[in-house]
Amino acid sequence: MSIITNNNIKCTIALAALQTVTDPEIGLNVVDLGLIYQIDFDETNSKIFVSMTLTTQFCPMGESITTAVTRALQNTFTNNEVALQLTFNPPWSNEMISPEGQMFLNQ
Repeated sequence: MSIITNNNIKCTIALAALQTVTDPEIGLNVVDLGLIYQIDFDETNSKIFVSMTLTTQFCPMGESITTAVTRALQNTFTNNEVALQLTFNPPWSNEMISPEGQMFLNQ
């Protein structure tokens, strides 16, 4: 699944930062899990808009994961505010896992 963005260079940097955020139950980072749907940058207002999902709406680690995503982006883009939107449309499925993630999970 490709990530929607309005700035490919900054998105690449953001994704590198987000690869440090793992789902503690699965042990795989949120990028390779396919949890990140969109990252847009508002240069004028110094904001980063992130749309992401979780593996399930009832994920017990959801708050921890979203907090870690926000923190990773704030640490990377220090002068930006992060606005994170959690969505379940489309719902997450195993097909969203990257080839690297599937190798990690031996799928």
